[in-house]
Amino acid sequence: MPQPDSSQRSRAAAWVPEVAGILTADQIISTGHAITAVQQPDGSIGWPDGHVDAWNHVECAMALSVCGLRDACRGAWHELLVSRDEGFAQRMWPTVRSAIDFVLGLQRPRGEIIWRRGGDGTPDSYALLAGSSSMYSSLRCAIMLAEYLAEPQPDWELAADLLAHAVAGHPEAFADKSRFSMDWYYPVLGGPVRGEAAKVHLGKGWDTYVVPEFGVRCVHDQPWVTAAETAELAIALDAIGDGAGALDLLDQIQLLRDPSGAYWTGWQFATLRHYPDEQSSYTSAAIVLAADVLCGATAGSSLFRDVGADPAGVMRAGDTACGCDPRDNAPDGIPDLV
Repeated sequence: MPQPDSSQRSRAAAWVPEVAGILTADQIISTGHAITAVQQPDGSIGWPDGHVDAWNHVECAMALSVCGLRDACRGAWHELLVSRDEGFAQRMWPTVRSAIDFVLGLQRPRGEIIWRRGGDGTPDSYALLAGSSSMYSSLRCAIMLAEYLAEPQPDWELAADLLAHAVAGHPEAFADKSRFSMDWYYPVLGGPVRGEAAKVHLGKGWDTYVVPEFGVRCVHDQPWVTAAETAELAIALDAIGDGAGALDLLDQIQLLRDPSGAYWTGWQFATLRHYPDEQSSYTSAAIVLAADVLCGATAGSSLFRDVGADPAGVMRAGDTACGCDPRDNAPDGIPDLV
């Protein structure tokens, strides 16, 4: 696997993440290069089986940005925070605006966003909780980019508040995927649920999804943990002020680090083996992003804290959309944990 040369290491050492006692800057750079090793000639970064989806591709691009691997990445608001390359942000703005307009074309009046259109353009029939939570953070980033470029989008602000309202207060709006830990922590990670409600919500599901000394399960009914989910929960904990808990999770999941710098996707703790038997790019990316969040190495490290919803705006949106007060439902309004 290609490794960074000494000049790359010295240029990056001043700002690449380094988490004392857990990961060094050189180790983080090696993980970045493990991601570029699977990047395709067209720039796409896929799963171990070769398929590519935008969600994991962008997560990888963000991690490469954190590692200072400019040629391999580039990713809108996060990239602007890290590199301060305003010219790139200007070039990306039409793409971002078109993408957000497409997404909001799938938003329902209550606030949730249908997760996809079919090949013929027909919207699917349901929304996903983790997906809508992630779309909320993307929408908040797009709003910040619009403001930075003096292209304010007030309609996006209302759409974001409506989306947060749906996530926080309308479990019936989403398909039941509570078997997956992502549906548990993504409302916090993505920003719709923060403050005391987030702490209560995560506390309710902690024993269901977190395995002491190992990390976070992928699904609550199987004995395996995954590094990506563990790292993302660490980011969510940091966003609500639990830095110690976040560091503990990042430390635990180092059992899945390969000497090359890549990370195994998961660990089956009943049979004590890697499961699945693969090293995934998005897993390495989640580790890099968590390390940056926990040590504040780049200006992009605060992104997940910055996208937290404004409770007042969410309540106003709820009153506009359906006349309910999300405080009547949150945090219990989030779909059942099991």
